[in-house]
Amino acid sequence: MTESIIQFSLDEAREELELFLADSSTVPAIESAAAVMVGCLSRGGKIVSCGNGGSLCDATHFAEELTGRFRNDRRPFPAMTINDPAYLTCVGNDYSFDEVFSRWVEAFGKPEDVLLAISTSGSSKNILLAAEAARKAGMKVVALTSKKGKLLTGLADVSIMAPDAPHSDRIQEIHIKVIHILIEAIEDFLLAGRMTEG
Repeated sequence: MTESIIQFSLDEAREELELFLADSSTVPAIESAAAVMVGCLSRGGKIVSCGNGGSLCDATHFAEELTGRFRNDRRPFPAMTINDPAYLTCVGNDYSFDEVFSRWVEAFGKPEDVLLAISTSGSSKNILLAAEAARKAGMKVVALTSKKGKLLTGLADVSIMAPDAPHSDRIQEIHIKVIHILIEAIEDFLLAGRMTEG
């Protein structure tokens, strides 16, 4: 029983990755997202990330790898996640859970910044409101979502879309691969002194 679950899970994950790789929009979208982020950081901006549940964990991982280190020692890059529990519960209680990310973006977002908005469904209201707030602030928006995430994609400058999957964990597995690629690309560009406009 356990062996069949393991094999099925690995096969399904491989199939999702193969579908992602077969999509002709995948590589250009990741390349564009990396260019937007490198352009932001090279101009002194910061990358703000947000998500719900597992996507918040992915958003946090993205920021901690940039401010800490990924594969090589280097200066920290300015990135932060909207994940402070006191702040989230304050705004959630005083306003609504829908506004927990957007109010933070309104407070701290600048035109030179980028919002990395992560949502497997692409329809989480608090993520959509954050993307709207970022656009009003003059920020660029990179969406990490799935093919069904048309609402979030419509608010993004760049949207990286995992294939639709029966369960969100398969989408999240694609997302974490993309996050690692973006971090590696950011390091490569900035450490090598190459600049690109986003």
